[in-house]
Amino acid sequence: MIFHQARLQGVVLIEAERLADERGWFGRIFDEAAYGAHGLPTRFVQWSASVSRRAGTLRGMHYQRAPHEEAKLIRCVTGALYDVAADMRPNSPSAGQWQAFRLAAGAGQLLFLPPGVAHGFLTEADDTEVQYCMTTEFTPGSAHGFRFDDPIFGISWPAAPASISDKDLGWPPLRSSAG
Repeated sequence: MIFHQARLQGVVLIEAERLADERGWFGRIFDEAAYGAHGLPTRFVQWSASVSRRAGTLRGMHYQRAPHEEAKLIRCVTGALYDVAADMRPNSPSAGQWQAFRLAAGAGQLLFLPPGVAHGFLTEADDTEVQYCMTTEFTPGSAHGFRFDDPIFGISWPAAPASISDKDLGWPPLRSSAG
């Protein structure tokens, strides 16, 4: 596996080293020793999936507040997406910054987000499935988010969303919901 440190502190793009032949390819996407050697968690307690039927579906920006912050390991299983990480950690060197990644099925990539980093994505293909492994169980009372177009982060999306939930549209302005 190849571990690429992203611009945001603690965010890592992980690529499978592929062994390819006429049948396709094989590669590890998780290895406890390799993850541990790179300072990443090796225990994930929950595995979830989301399927978006239409390209242009926006989900996010989501995070869990203290004391239930979670790290996430994200993988695109089918389709493609524009994946965004936003650093909500006040003491991080990259606090208040965001970074985007393009994840696609078959690319052999995973994105690791540490606790305190919000997550969202815009699908770029129909029938996009995203899988997430989390280090902390989902806790409804700690679940929070901010609007995809909140001016505090000023995220630049590649297209306007064609579909977004009422919940994601209804998040309050970030300055009143942070923390």
